[in-house]
Amino acid sequence: MIEIPLWVVILFAVMFIALVIMFWSVKRRRQPRLELDATDIEDLAPSIAGLTQGTLVRGNAVELLQNGELWDRLFADLEAAKKTINFETFLCKEGELTRRLTEMLCRKAKAGVQVRLLMDGNGGKHYGDEGLKRLDECGVHIARYHPVLISNLGILNNRDHRKITVIDGRIGYVGGHCLVDTWLGKAEDKKHFRDITARVEGPVVAQLQSAFSENWIEETGEVPGGANFFPELEPAGDIGAHAVWVSSAGSPSSVKLLHYLLIRAAKRRITIQNPYFLPDPDARKALLDAVKRGVEVRVMIPATDASDMPVVQHASHHHYGTLLKGGVKLYDYHPTLLHQKVITIDECWSAVGSTNFDDRSFELNDEISLVIYDEGIARELEQTFDNDLKHATAPTLEEWKHRPWHHKLIDFTAFVFNEQL
Repeated sequence: MIEIPLWVVILFAVMFIALVIMFWSVKRRRQPRLELDATDIEDLAPSIAGLTQGTLVRGNAVELLQNGELWDRLFADLEAAKKTINFETFLCKEGELTRRLTEMLCRKAKAGVQVRLLMDGNGGKHYGDEGLKRLDECGVHIARYHPVLISNLGILNNRDHRKITVIDGRIGYVGGHCLVDTWLGKAEDKKHFRDITARVEGPVVAQLQSAFSENWIEETGEVPGGANFFPELEPAGDIGAHAVWVSSAGSPSSVKLLHYLLIRAAKRRITIQNPYFLPDPDARKALLDAVKRGVEVRVMIPATDASDMPVVQHASHHHYGTLLKGGVKLYDYHPTLLHQKVITIDECWSAVGSTNFDDRSFELNDEISLVIYDEGIARELEQTFDNDLKHATAPTLEEWKHRPWHHKLIDFTAFVFNEQL
């Protein structure tokens, strides 16, 4: 039997403790206690843009595209592209959509359009080798964000969860749709998911292009500059908007600040639809404080049997009781995976994008949300929520308290790992 010297045991113990303290310190630095007095939402608008490192620009046109209706609209815009296509996505799976995209991007590249495809290095691994080979042969520039390599070991937990398309620097798409065939159809069953993406024209498209460029430059070193990418953009409508995507080292991310500020600013109603709802202590307090000042708070997430990650729903359940007791209205959506990441405030402000309401999106992933200042868009999203209520159930506090013990155990166990879900 080999005897290990005491000094070696002590050394490894000290190293382990130092490592734990290091990780705790980094986490602590990124989670300061957030405080903001409730104020008038109109007065707060410039602050929300500034604090999230964005610029509010007016003169935009925004169209909401739900479920499978996105694709015909998107492919029509891709077909009309004359100069550049930048396509960024998280999850891909070989099928009808990847085949359609391969055909389209190849055709445009051969016609002289500069085409760039940026996929998450993990989420995009199932695009299909044949499709990727064809894209490369056609002249499409392909990059993978943080591919799974030994050399990337320290950044593998940071994923590119954004879904952005920018065409000729003039038309932008941002939302939750992934490049998987389950995002086709009309959310009619569990094989066809529920989602929302925004199509945008106007000055804010330049911000979507900036977000794409950030990760493209990181992975390739190529700077996509010039008028083909950032043309002068004339007003296309009368909607104010700004994009939120920056993740500053050592401080809360912009998307986290955005959600916190919107909740704190609400005076009448907060409406949230999100597939992964795991609010941290600051966000839970903000939601409960909103109820106390008379705000109606409604949150809809997919039911456990409809989610693609039931463990996340169980982790979310851990705080259902606290939220229900505080007056937050919770709804479980049953027909299929409800995947849209939407928040509406006082029926006049909205945010649509890729950002889940959890620590992974707020602290680890690269995300993007489009903030929209328009009553018409807000009403459309509120109506969407009301329509989805027909297929949802609302647990009461008493029902929740008396759920089976094994359900409570699963909820608690899942919540222990909530920061990595």
